[in-house]
Amino acid sequence: MSVDGRQAARRSPGNLAEEPWGGVRPFSIKTKLGALVVIAVLITTGLSIVAVHTKTELRFITVFSMIATLLITQFVAHSLTMPLDEMNAVARSISQGDYTRRVRENRRDELGDLAQTINVMADELEAQDSQRKELVANVSHELRTPIAGLRAVLENIVDGVTEADPETMRTALKQTERLGRLVETLLDLSRLDNGVVPLKLRRFEVWPYLSGVLKEANMVASARAGMATGSGSHTRTDVHLHLDVSPPELTAHADPERIHQVVANLIDNAVKHSPPHGRVTVRARRGPQPESLELEVLDEGPGIPRSEWHRVFERFNRGAVTRPHGPGSDGGTGLGLAIARWAVDLHGGRIGVAESERGCRIIVTLPGLTSVPS
Repeated sequence: MSVDGRQAARRSPGNLAEEPWGGVRPFSIKTKLGALVVIAVLITTGLSIVAVHTKTELRFITVFSMIATLLITQFVAHSLTMPLDEMNAVARSISQGDYTRRVRENRRDELGDLAQTINVMADELEAQDSQRKELVANVSHELRTPIAGLRAVLENIVDGVTEADPETMRTALKQTERLGRLVETLLDLSRLDNGVVPLKLRRFEVWPYLSGVLKEANMVASARAGMATGSGSHTRTDVHLHLDVSPPELTAHADPERIHQVVANLIDNAVKHSPPHGRVTVRARRGPQPESLELEVLDEGPGIPRSEWHRVFERFNRGAVTRPHGPGSDGGTGLGLAIARWAVDLHGGRIGVAESERGCRIIVTLPGLTSVPS
């Protein structure tokens, strides 16, 4: 089970419904302390009655009462402090960077809740630490490729192996542009994470807007293909982009710049995984709310296994299909879909993979005139 699954299982309302006595726990700390007081009173009262009937001196009864009460108190105190010592040891390990230790969840009182909270915190810290390490590794890998290519070209020019002719400089420029796109993508994702990208919501017509996005995607692909000519690399220009908007006068209320990021990244991902001379369809329909919008991007590629649906929008995740179609395709950075998800989240919308008879089908739902989370 994943971290999110464990957290959901721990926090689900069904677990609370299993509590007896309508949610009142018979083994809570309050109950135990109350029982301790009641037992101490009963012991003292019982010994007092015995003293009255047996004419035992009061001082002996007092000593016996104190001994019995102290023994019971020691037992209860040990049962409360032992898990606290374990939690303290686990918390100390977590503070030192060891996120593998967990607290035993074998209690049904407030300390059991605290143990669950500590384990959830450890799960989240472990996941964040893993993501941080993965981020550093992937960014290092992605930066290394264009930098190494650019360095090789420049070293050959400096050493006189090759001349600084237009073809060689186009190769260097291509690596520089790839490096710039990666840095720009990382900056966009950082801004989205930190919430420093404000939404500029406005009403716009969907058909001309999406038509412009598709034309721009075609122009960028053609420009990249021109730069790649003669350099041993190829950019997909054989995929046909198709736009389907119904009704034609459809309007939406969103931030056009952020939605442009969403659609452009989805198209770029679909094109990379389309077969030769394939087709990518961008479909727009009216949503359930006023000026809400439902977007679909459908390709004819191999699709995404259902087991990978929940991971396709994670950063640097390239999914189960590690090699896109087309000669020289490198699969990108694995950040495009993550940026698309965060841009949709800024609008309070939803994005996800849906069932499709062929290829991959991603659906984006924007809320329109409903309130957008701050």
